[in-house]
Amino acid sequence: MARNKYPEVTVDKILEVSKRLFLTKGYDDTTIQDIVNELGGLTKGAIYHHFKSKEEIMHALGNSLFFENNPFEAVKGRADLNGLQKIREMLSLNQSDATRANFNKQALPILKNPRILAAAIEANLRILTPLWFVLLEEGRQDGSIKTEYAKELAELLPLLNFWLLPSVYPATAEELHHKFSFMVEMLDKMGLPMFSDEMKALTEKQLAELSPKQ
Repeated sequence: MARNKYPEVTVDKILEVSKRLFLTKGYDDTTIQDIVNELGGLTKGAIYHHFKSKEEIMHALGNSLFFENNPFEAVKGRADLNGLQKIREMLSLNQSDATRANFNKQALPILKNPRILAAAIEANLRILTPLWFVLLEEGRQDGSIKTEYAKELAELLPLLNFWLLPSVYPATAEELHHKFSFMVEMLDKMGLPMFSDEMKALTEKQLAELSPKQ
């Protein structure tokens, strides 16, 4: 068998087709065979050479979407914003990304897989913690963020994403609301009032959509 000289091209094709199918058919209703059929010319073996499962494809797509439209990078060079304002703008950009929001919602079930969950936590800590620390330190320096715990907050914030996911920490709609209120109050008292009233309302709405149906 001839060796594929351009494996990154194959990976990009798999991700492109998978992304389209996940968005149109939904993650649960898309099979590996569906992806093979859309790719044309690739076998299941070729897909499994790069990804062990459909879950890994979804995880890779999540990372790809983040780097294609990184909200941290979008605010980094904004001289018109202080550190806290950059964090709030970054949150707003992230929340308004409809494609990413759709994928995040569809990805919830795969986080029940301990291997995928561990990989997601590791990636968040490795990638997001340094990005959070830069903004937190900037806010500390310009006085918009009054905390002595920039390093600790940079490590904590990526973990809070998982804490609010009912597929990881099962919670009712009421419990999710209470957890979010706790998180906002805790961050405020730590000197990081990063949720504006508008962002609180939007986050509450999104959490309600994630809540398990009664």
